[in-house]
Amino acid sequence: MNTVTVSTRRVNKVVFVLLCFFLGGFGVDRFMRGQVGLGIFKFLIGSWATLGIWPLVDFIVALVKLGKYQDEFVFDNAGKWVEPAAH
Repeated sequence: MNTVTVSTRRVNKVVFVLLCFFLGGFGVDRFMRGQVGLGIFKFLIGSWATLGIWPLVDFIVALVKLGKYQDEFVFDNAGKWVEPAAH
């Protein structure tokens, strides 16, 4: 059996959702995920160009993911969601 170890970034899920709600328009959620380029883009252009839809979608996705994770959200190096291990 081949296994690959991927380094991950762990973020408290309650803090992430709250910051996503209050500061998502400034790209804070993307910075927390490690997606610095998207965070800067969202801060400078993305939020007003999408009329606030992009931060709202990110917030809804975070809310939907709340039930799948125990204590922390897990992201890979690219900032993509890592599915939690089955119990």
